[in-house]
Amino acid sequence: MIFHGDCGQERAVLRILWVLTVGCFALAGVVLAVAVSPWWWFAGAPLAALLALALWDLLQRRHSVLRNYPVLGHLRFILESVRPELQQYFVERNVDGRPFDRDTRSIVYERAKGTAAEEPFGTERDLYETGREFLVPSMAPRPVRTEVPRVRIGGPDCTRPYDMALLNVSAMSFGSLSSNAILALNTGAALGGFAHDTGEGGLSEYHLRPGGDLVWEIGTGYFGCRTDQGGFDPAGFADKAAHEQVRCVSLKLSQGAKPGIGGVLPGAKVNAEIARVRGVPQGETVISPPFHQVFSTPRELVAFVARMRELSGGKPTGFKLCVGSRSQFLAVCKAMLEEGVTPDFIIVDGAEGGTGAAPLEFADNVGTPLTEGLTTVHQALVGTGLRDRIRIGASGKVATGSDLVKRLLQGADYTNSARAMMFAIGCIQAQRCHTNTCPVGVTTQDPRRARALEVGDKSQRVHRFQEATVKSALQIMASMGVDHPSELGPHMLRRRIDPVTVRSYAELYPALQTGELLHQVPESWAADWKTADPDRFTV
Repeated sequence: MIFHGDCGQERAVLRILWVLTVGCFALAGVVLAVAVSPWWWFAGAPLAALLALALWDLLQRRHSVLRNYPVLGHLRFILESVRPELQQYFVERNVDGRPFDRDTRSIVYERAKGTAAEEPFGTERDLYETGREFLVPSMAPRPVRTEVPRVRIGGPDCTRPYDMALLNVSAMSFGSLSSNAILALNTGAALGGFAHDTGEGGLSEYHLRPGGDLVWEIGTGYFGCRTDQGGFDPAGFADKAAHEQVRCVSLKLSQGAKPGIGGVLPGAKVNAEIARVRGVPQGETVISPPFHQVFSTPRELVAFVARMRELSGGKPTGFKLCVGSRSQFLAVCKAMLEEGVTPDFIIVDGAEGGTGAAPLEFADNVGTPLTEGLTTVHQALVGTGLRDRIRIGASGKVATGSDLVKRLLQGADYTNSARAMMFAIGCIQAQRCHTNTCPVGVTTQDPRRARALEVGDKSQRVHRFQEATVKSALQIMASMGVDHPSELGPHMLRRRIDPVTVRSYAELYPALQTGELLHQVPESWAADWKTADPDRFTV
C-alpha cells in the first residue's frame, strides 16, 4: 500500500492535529456523557479508544508505518491479513520489474521477526514449469554443522586478510538510505559478526558508530575521498581506509540494476550532512559519472586496485561489476597475469539487482543476470589459473538459504544481500525512494520520517534474518550430503529445460580446467580469448 505525503514538517503537524482533534472530540463526548446523557458514551467511548490507539501507535517501536501513520497505518496490515487475493493485489503491485515473490518476502519478514516456522502443506508451485530449478538431495544426508564456516579474503599481496561471513549486507549508500537505516544495518552486522558494504555514498559516522565490520565501496564519484574537481584523493582515501572497522575496500565498476550509468541522488535528499560526507554541494542532485577517471584500460584497472591496497595498509581490496562482454573480463585476467597483480576479491552483481534510481529500460534490458555473470567470472579465473588467489562474492536477489546455496555451487565463495536486508529493517516497497517521502523511514533524509525506524528493534531483525538464513543454507547443504560449502558443485543444481528434459548446471555450463586457457583454449572460449586485450576494453 502506497502512502503519499508532503514535506516532513507538514506531515508532523498533520499528525499532531489529527491526534489533538480526536482527543478533543473524545473529551467532549465523555463530558457530554457525564453531564448530559449516557447516550453520548456511544460517541465518546469509540473516540477515546481511537485516541488511545493513536497514542499507542506513536509510542510503540516495532512498526515504522504506525509511527508515521497512526491509526491509518492499520489499514495496510488489515489488507495483508486477507489472503491470498487482496494481499497479492495490494502488496505485489508495489515492486520493481523483477520482484521477490510473495513467499520469499514472507520468509524474510518472518525470519527478521524471529517467527519463522514450518507451515507449508505441499507446494503451490508448478514444479514442471520450464526454467524451474531444484537442488539435489542426498540419500546419505549429513548432520547440520554447528560451526558456521567463514571465507578468508586476502591474496598473496594482502597483509591484513579478513574472514567474511557467507551472507553480508550488500552496497546501499547513506543518502539513499536514512541515518537510522544505516545504523540499524551496521548494528545488526556487529551483533551477527558479518560485513556491511557502505555503498558508494561515502563513509559516515552512522557506518562507524555501531562498530560493525565495513566494506568501504568507492564508486566513480569517489565520495569520501574526492578532490574539489571530482577526482580521486589518495590522502583522503588513506585516512578513511585506516579506520579499524574498514575491513575491506571495494572499487565499484558497475551496478547490476543499471550497468553503464552512474548513480543518482536527488537534490531533495542532499542535506548538509550528506553533502559533507560526499564532498558535494548541498541541495544539488548528485549524478555519478558512468566511468572512472583513474583508469581506462584493464592494465590500469589492475594497477589501481594494487594502489588502493597499498594506500589502505594492505587490507583486502577488490572490485564489483555487472558482467558484460566475456572478452573484456578475460582482458582483465590477462592484465592480472602480465602485471603479476590480482585483487583479493571480485563481487559479481547480477542484473536482477534492485535500486530506486535506475531507468526502467536499463533495469529490464541491460546487464548479465547473476547466474551467467557468476559462471563467467568463476570459469575465467579457473581457466587462467587465478581462482585460488581471488574470492568471489555474489550479489543479486539473495534472500533465502536456497539462494545462498545456489550461488555457492555456481562459483561464489560468499553472498551479499540488499533488498532482503531492507525488508528486515521495515521496507514495504512503497517505491517512494526517490521522493524523500518513504513511509517507513528507510529511504528518506527527512528526520521526522526517519525517526519511525527504531534502530534497536530493526538491528535485531537484521541479525535474526542473517543468522536464520545462513542456518537454513547449512540445513539445505546437510540434506544434500555436504559438510562444507567447498564440497558444493554445479552438478547439484538442476534446471528443467522443457516439460520432459532436465539438465544439471554442470551440463549447461561445462567447466574449464585449472589453467586451461593458458595452454589449450577450448573452441567455445577461443574467439573471446583471442580478442581480449589487456591494453583496451574491446567492444
